[in-house]
Amino acid sequence: MRRGKTFIISGPSGVGKSTVLHALFADWNDLYFSVSATTRAPRVGEVDGKDYHFIAAEQFRAMIEKDAFLEYAEYVGNFYGTPKKYVDEAMEAGRDVILDIEIQGATQVCEKRPETVRIFIAPPSWEELERRLTARGTDTPEKVQKRLLRAKVEMETAGNYDYFVINDTVENAVSELRAIMCAEHCKPNERMNQIMNQQ
Repeated sequence: MRRGKTFIISGPSGVGKSTVLHALFADWNDLYFSVSATTRAPRVGEVDGKDYHFIAAEQFRAMIEKDAFLEYAEYVGNFYGTPKKYVDEAMEAGRDVILDIEIQGATQVCEKRPETVRIFIAPPSWEELERRLTARGTDTPEKVQKRLLRAKVEMETAGNYDYFVINDTVENAVSELRAIMCAEHCKPNERMNQIMNQQ
């Protein structure tokens, strides 16, 4: 059985990552979405193990000491991180793993596991990104502008990624993601190992 691969999905706020990933998972059963661990308290309706793995700060620090995270960060007084355990279990079961994380986290992961595949999702234009951010209705005009400035900084690092997907439509973006993931499993070493292991 083939071993799964880890794919990082990054992109600016408002680009539509969640919508694209929801559509990707809707018709692909062999994918595993990595659930982050956090020390913050659950919000109403959140389920442990589905939305986050909710753990105590002491346990999180102990996991840091044991190098149990692929990446972690502190944000507004709480820790967030990607536990290795669940990622490794999914990969051993032959499932590809999706990490929806920001650029800083992606850098940490790739320092530990250079074979990780990084995919950057971008908007078709700055005007469209501004339209999407404004249409959400959750941010003030000032906050929208701050998100656009952050998006420009993020775009400057996109050249470090392995693939660049433009989310002009959800269907096109999902099609490209599937093609990338398929191509990554067609590398000579992996295919030759599959043949040799059958002998």
